[in-house]
Amino acid sequence: MRKRSSRGRAALAVVAAAVLGVAGCDAVGGGSPAPGTTKARAARPAPVWDRSPGSIAAVGDSITRGFDACTVLSDCPEVSWATGSDAKVDSLAVRLLGVTGAAERSWNYAVTGARMADLPDQMAQAATRAPQLVTVMAGANDACRASASAMTPVADFRAQFEDALRILRSALPKTQVYVASVPNLKRLWSQGRNNPLGKEVWKLGICPSMLSDADDLTGAATVRRDRVQQRVVEYNKVLKEVCAKDRRCRFDGNAVYEYRFGTDQLSHWDWFHPSKDGQARLAAIAYRTITAPDPAA
Repeated sequence: MRKRSSRGRAALAVVAAAVLGVAGCDAVGGGSPAPGTTKARAARPAPVWDRSPGSIAAVGDSITRGFDACTVLSDCPEVSWATGSDAKVDSLAVRLLGVTGAAERSWNYAVTGARMADLPDQMAQAATRAPQLVTVMAGANDACRASASAMTPVADFRAQFEDALRILRSALPKTQVYVASVPNLKRLWSQGRNNPLGKEVWKLGICPSMLSDADDLTGAATVRRDRVQQRVVEYNKVLKEVCAKDRRCRFDGNAVYEYRFGTDQLSHWDWFHPSKDGQARLAAIAYRTITAPDPAA
């Protein structure tokens, strides 16, 4: 009896070993995933940025309103780079939503003359539409003041932009934001100053901090223009830094600021605001930034 018991126990041990061996093979071979692979795939987060949002609201200043692009001293929102319907501009909304979608699901809350201090109220209005994307182009009027000393302080500019984003986030945590850089105002001066008509229009008070006395090349005038230009650089640094703190915000990487526009991209009414051609260039920059696989540098 004792011998049979020993053999029985041995047989059970062999069977158990075989079962464990098979189980071990199934765990690491036989076509099964390597340890941790399934968990790694399951834990991979979904993309935060949607490259094809389904609705758009625009906030900002006269550039986004298409000011002076169609007739003198008038808004022309149909040619807006952000939400316009003009086929020659091919606005961001049309590129992303199609003609019908842009007409039904895009809204323009920009205001001619607006500064960054006005952005929080505009953002609150835009939030009522629950857009999937908000476009921001603001800051030029903060630099274009009666004098260089009247420009919006950088700290105030930062606080105002942060406040605008907080208002949006409190209402719409997942709405995406595209932020365009402030245009290069000194290049605007260098391009427009060669046009006699443009210089006459500037005398009416268009961006005096940069454009007044366009032919004055004295040291004082150069220092004034350089001071305005430096403030624009500082504003763009703020836009980049604040946007970088928000996972659903994309800055254009200074693409608008660095774009080497010529007189064809300027309104021939005032040689300051974008023409239809200029609006089309802004739309193309925005579309590239929003649909890129990765954010701009």
